[in-house]
Amino acid sequence: MAKNLVPPSGGDDDNIVPIDLKAALEERYLAYALSTIMHRALPDVRDGLKPVHRRIIHAMSEMGIRPNSAFKKCARIVGDVIGKFHPHGDQSVYDALVRLAQDFSQRYPIVDGQGNFGNIDGDGAAAYRYTEARMTDVAALLLEGIEQDAVDFRPTYNEEDEEPVVMPGAFPNLLANGSSGIAVGMATSIPPHNAHELCDAALRLIKNPEASVEDLMFDPAHPEKGGIEGPDLPTGGIIIESRESMLDAYKTGRGGFRVRAKWEIEDLGRGGYQIVITEIPYQVQKSRLIEKIAELLLARRLPLLEDVRDESAEDVRVVLVPKNRTVDATLLMESLFRLSDLENRIPLNMNVLSMGRVPKVMALNEVLKEWLDHRRDVLLRRSRFRLAAIDRRLEILGGFLIAYLNIDEIIAIIREEDEPKPVMVARFNLTDIQAEAILNMRLRSLRKLEEFEIRTEFEGLSSEKAEIESLLASPDKQWKTVAWEIEEVKKKYAKVTKLGARRTMFAMAPTADMDAIQQSMIEKEPVTIVISQKGWIRALKGHMTDTSALTFKEGDGPKLAFLAQTTDKLLLVTTGGKAYTLGADKLPGGRGHGEPVRIMVDMENDQDILTAFVHDPSRKLLLVSTGGNGFVVAETEMVANTRKGKQIMNVAMPDEMKLVVPVTGDHVAVVGENRKMLTFPLSQVPEMSRGKGVRLQRYKDGGISDVKCFALATGLTWEDSAGRSFSKVGDELLEWMADRATAGRTVPKGFPRSGKFGG
Repeated sequence: MAKNLVPPSGGDDDNIVPIDLKAALEERYLAYALSTIMHRALPDVRDGLKPVHRRIIHAMSEMGIRPNSAFKKCARIVGDVIGKFHPHGDQSVYDALVRLAQDFSQRYPIVDGQGNFGNIDGDGAAAYRYTEARMTDVAALLLEGIEQDAVDFRPTYNEEDEEPVVMPGAFPNLLANGSSGIAVGMATSIPPHNAHELCDAALRLIKNPEASVEDLMFDPAHPEKGGIEGPDLPTGGIIIESRESMLDAYKTGRGGFRVRAKWEIEDLGRGGYQIVITEIPYQVQKSRLIEKIAELLLARRLPLLEDVRDESAEDVRVVLVPKNRTVDATLLMESLFRLSDLENRIPLNMNVLSMGRVPKVMALNEVLKEWLDHRRDVLLRRSRFRLAAIDRRLEILGGFLIAYLNIDEIIAIIREEDEPKPVMVARFNLTDIQAEAILNMRLRSLRKLEEFEIRTEFEGLSSEKAEIESLLASPDKQWKTVAWEIEEVKKKYAKVTKLGARRTMFAMAPTADMDAIQQSMIEKEPVTIVISQKGWIRALKGHMTDTSALTFKEGDGPKLAFLAQTTDKLLLVTTGGKAYTLGADKLPGGRGHGEPVRIMVDMENDQDILTAFVHDPSRKLLLVSTGGNGFVVAETEMVANTRKGKQIMNVAMPDEMKLVVPVTGDHVAVVGENRKMLTFPLSQVPEMSRGKGVRLQRYKDGGISDVKCFALATGLTWEDSAGRSFSKVGDELLEWMADRATAGRTVPKGFPRSGKFGG
């Protein structure tokens, strides 16, 4: 029995407020969405960090785990992060920490890990009780100046501590290490870039704040100027995107980059070779990649490949063994690029938190400009902090100098007065801070040398104060200082250093024959194509010379049977004048009765299959309708790329397409249903890609029966129903020779009653 629901007040309805469910859901879901966007999924454009990463770095800083300090257990770091700053699951925090340490995930790792932090095969890291970590120099750069009021702090979730809203970010982390995340209704995906190139672009932007994306990009015509070439991925690879495409992506903040594995040919001697892959695309698991290639091999979709082996140690080394030494390596790799993750697309979606508040898709120059503005703001805040510290110290030093000039009197006041402080303040016009500092002075500081040191320090600080005040008053000096800081980062991560050297290269994809690539993906095997009268199609393994034993559905029978290879394209022509293209490898096997052609192509119900044959790109065909119209068409014009097919011959009921004849020789022989034959030069028939055609023979009643192309020199041949062969050569055909579109003469003696040249 359900309990009665009692309102909080204990019975009255004063605390029950009716609200609209739709409005309540909208309000709560919006709050959740904003929380996900702001505090979980999107990085801040200024330091390139999400809150969890920022808290990890801050916690390590609070624990004193610097680049030059000893490693500390990750369990301690994770415990501090979730206990003080990030009230979420320990595994999610550890996963974030691990990613910051992986050199195949981060272009410039922020955490220096000791122990098993996972690998490129997709294996996970060891538990956090086994691994240790400390900061890298990149993390130290991100923190640089944090103790000098460089950024704002806010209370932590329990208001016991404080955490930075953003890091000072002396390193261009957002673009250098990239970021990815999925929020509610939006996502971000930024690939890593080269820090040297980013610094080049930032310095160019300082000189010219109105610089466009083109101005910041690397110009092959002026390589000495530097600039951003494109993404620089931790795992290397080769980007095959065009410069125009990359420019467009960086301008709009949206786009993508196609990345391919880096490969080379190893000569094995005697003409043999193997292909070795040394770099794979970013964020592709090597073990899964090899599994996929092995699956393709088993599925016989890589007929040019014999075997795949993983010989990797610290470096990637995946060996591909070709079927034989005659296999074209480029063709083999192109087929692999199409079928596997050896070619991958890296998306670009620069959706970031502008000024830490507004989610926004930004262009490349906007991202760098906001980082530079943040660096200037950090410089100003640190300068003001230092100025305040100098003022405090100068005030104390001024008091010390007064004390040294009047040391005997001050000693007397301290010895004789019960309350020496107010007396000293009144006598020497000291501030409260100065008087307190003098009273706290140690006796050994009274030596004469100390006075000289205080004067030197006073003069030095006064000079530094003047410089800082000059800096705060001059935007030009501020930008010069920011540029100097960026130059220092550029030197530290220059391309001549091991960490700074560019890993990802650029190239254009080799131009390969598309048909050849398609063929290379199909195992070449002999098949026999069988089409029934009702339009069912199948491909039987092997070449069958006798198809009489084949079975068909009840009421159905054989219509066509011809030999092909699985690599062949088949052309299927209908009575409605349409051509369809089918891949021989895609046809159902010989078990059963096959499948209806109408399932594979969009064929009209009132049309029927006229014929089908193996496509020969070098061949031309003569197409003829029942009404006696015809034209020549190249077979390449008949290939259709869609299910809808391609209209080749324009026919309208009751006229239909009736004959498809290969073009050979130089003359055409036409026989009508009225048993009249006409021969004329082939040159009188036009070649078209589509149309109704021209009249081949004129009829009073009926239509065409058969057509044959032949060479006048070798003569026209035919067979009768008994299999006897007849031939007429040269002048023997003069009786039937005339111009196209005439009626012709009665067929010669011995011509088959069927009206067909074939008997």
